[in-house]
Amino acid sequence: MTTQQLDEPRTVGELIRFWRVRRHLSQLSLALDAEMSTKHLGFVETGRARPSRQLLLHLGRQLDLPIAEQNRLLLTGGFAPVYPNQPYEAEAMRPMRDALRQLLEAHMPNPALIVDGLWNLIDANPAASLLWDGVDPQLLVPPINLLRLAVHPQGIPSISSMTAACNTPLIQRLKRRSREDADEALAALVSEVESYLPDKPVTAEIHQPMVTIDLRTRLGDVRLFTVIATLGAPLEVTAASLAIETFLPADEPSAARLRQLAAAPAGD
Repeated sequence: MTTQQLDEPRTVGELIRFWRVRRHLSQLSLALDAEMSTKHLGFVETGRARPSRQLLLHLGRQLDLPIAEQNRLLLTGGFAPVYPNQPYEAEAMRPMRDALRQLLEAHMPNPALIVDGLWNLIDANPAASLLWDGVDPQLLVPPINLLRLAVHPQGIPSISSMTAACNTPLIQRLKRRSREDADEALAALVSEVESYLPDKPVTAEIHQPMVTIDLRTRLGDVRLFTVIATLGAPLEVTAASLAIETFLPADEPSAARLRQLAAAPAGD
C-alpha cells in the first residue's frame, strides 16, 4: 500500500505506521533501528499496546520526523509536546530574532532576508527591496511569498535575467521535502510554481560554479548569487522552519554598485 492510499492517521499507532511507510521502512527495519521487538512495534501500530512518552520520542527520532510532527505524535499519544511552538514575534523569541536582525544588517549593502517554511517573507534588510522594486504589485500583497516572487513571470524575472528555470534546483529540493515531511501546504505551493517552469529543461554550457542573476536597478545591473542558510540545531517549531537567504555580488562592479545603492537610497 502506498502512502497516498493511507487514510489520515487518527491514532498514535496509525501515525507511526504512516511515517514508517513514508520512510519506506518495514516493521522489521524500524524495530531493528529502534532496538525493540517487531511484535511490540506491531502491537503499538495496531493499538494493542500503549507506547510510553519515551518510546514515542525514540520512534520519532528513528523516523527522522520534523519536530512539529514529533509534537503531533506525542499529542496523539496523550502526552504534552516537547518542542515549543510560538510566533516569530513572541517575547520568548526575542534573543533569536534580535540576533537574526543583526545578521541581516551585517549583510548590508547586500540584500538579505528571512523566510518561513512556506517561503513567506518574515524579515529583510533595506537592500532586499531591490529584489521587488518594479514587480507586479499583486505579488507584494502580504504575506509576500519569495518562491512565488522568484518564479512568477511578473515577479523577479521581470526585473532581472532570472527565469523560472533558474529556480528548478530549489523547486526540486522543496518538492522532495514536501514528500518527506508530508507537508501538504508546501506541496500545493510547489505545484503552483511548477506551472511557471518551461515544458522542456533549459540546457546550456556551464562556465561558472553557481547560478547568477543580473538584477536591474536604478543605477544599472548588479550580478548576484544566493546563499541559503538554516539554524543549526533548532529546538522550537517556528525556528526550525526559518531560512536566511543572502544575495551576494558575483563580481566587484556589482559589489561597488550595491554600495552606491545603499549610500543613496531611492528618493534621496
